[in-house]
Amino acid sequence: MQTLIDKSKTKIARTNMDFVRNYISDFEWDTPLIGIRGARGIGKTTLLLQYIKQKLLPEIDSVLYVSLDDIWFSDNRLVTLADKFVKEGGKYLFLDEVHKYPDWSVEIKNIYDDFPELKVVFTGSSLLEILNSRSDLSRRAIMYEMQGLSFREYLNLELKTDFPIFSLDDILKNNFDISQDILQKIKPLQYFEKYLKKGYYPIFRESAKLYYTKITEVINTILEVELPLLRNISPAYVQKIRQLLYVISESSPFIPNISGLSARIGINRETLLTYLFNIHEAQLIFEAYQDVKGVTQLQKPDKVFMENSNLMYVLRGDTVDIGNARETFFANQLKQSHLVELAGKSDFRIDGKYTFEVGGKNKGDEQITGTQNAFLALDNIEYGHKNRIPLWMFGFLY
Repeated sequence: MQTLIDKSKTKIARTNMDFVRNYISDFEWDTPLIGIRGARGIGKTTLLLQYIKQKLLPEIDSVLYVSLDDIWFSDNRLVTLADKFVKEGGKYLFLDEVHKYPDWSVEIKNIYDDFPELKVVFTGSSLLEILNSRSDLSRRAIMYEMQGLSFREYLNLELKTDFPIFSLDDILKNNFDISQDILQKIKPLQYFEKYLKKGYYPIFRESAKLYYTKITEVINTILEVELPLLRNISPAYVQKIRQLLYVISESSPFIPNISGLSARIGINRETLLTYLFNIHEAQLIFEAYQDVKGVTQLQKPDKVFMENSNLMYVLRGDTVDIGNARETFFANQLKQSHLVELAGKSDFRIDGKYTFEVGGKNKGDEQITGTQNAFLALDNIEYGHKNRIPLWMFGFLY
């Protein structure tokens, strides 16, 4: 176990604290068992190490961070580690990449039950695997979900700025003042397109040239490994799901014609709806409905978006429809903390009370005329006026 302790302390010591995501203050870290799920590459490992370095350094000898893909676990069990750690005074156990350890959820449940004095935080990048294990841990763990970088976070990371979060109400009521404050420091439109293409996953800092390659690897792992293993999808159908993603990414947005799409891809209606639900679970797409109450797994979504705009550019390159990219950005940034539904004549209804039409700077207000609490979220404008709000500003919600 000493090897794991040495690795843990080395990783904590090397952790950079220049940029810390707000999740670190949003999570209730004192909870006995916390689970953090999120796509690969969005910064879960960094968040754990930063929390330890920021809050637990005075107790570092009672802290252990381990990744469950470590070779140590090839001959040792997780519950054995927990037992030894507690006997040696351990209080905080951070478990990364739990999906790479067989029967992880059962052993974490046993650790929670057998060592009540131990606080455990675990993360997983296999979203489908984490969902599979909810029944084992549902009464014990508080689960949090991390998204990729907001536009605000991207700016703070890339430019070393320190822009705060603004609530939706702040943006709707005070968008001119907010714009004025931000524009004194930067020109947001100078960076907005870059973010839409290569700013959602923090790994853009590692290598811009390999960014799309790395995201493609994430997509391939979900399609070729996780879906067959965790959703019993035949590997023979992986190419059909890949084709389905490609079709979704090219539309503006994708309004599913289930019968036509079934014929085009060569699968029946029920199978197609199941596949859509599966890739929604895996956070590759976002299924949108006019009314989310009572939505079932096999209910046809009213529209389908890619989960974030970067995925669109991975799949489509420079042929991405900008209207689709704008709507995808808006839905992605809002769904972190708000209920996103489709509106009737316009694009979105948020929290059941605000209506939004998304478009370019010359977009008219015909589709929201006569609608209360209705707004235009417009690209290529720096300042808002009345109900015309810069689209980029909705990237400051988290």
